[in-house]
Amino acid sequence: MPTPNFYEWASQNKIYSCLMIFFISNAIEGQLISTGAFEISLNDVPIWSKLETGRIPSPSEMFQILDNHMRLGNKMQS
Repeated sequence: MPTPNFYEWASQNKIYSCLMIFFISNAIEGQLISTGAFEISLNDVPIWSKLETGRIPSPSEMFQILDNHMRLGNKMQS
């Protein structure tokens, strides 16, 4: 199976590839945030709602919430 062209280009142009990924991901994030909805669920249990809190959680806050829910889920299964 031949190597895809975009992969060869990305391998040869690492700086441009990283910049492109950065700008594209920022554009996608901007579109998602502009809708006003940011809902996170874990096992069909809502754990964060931007509509209820009025804000988006910080990464450290999000990891702490996920960690707490995962620990709670493990304790309930034991």
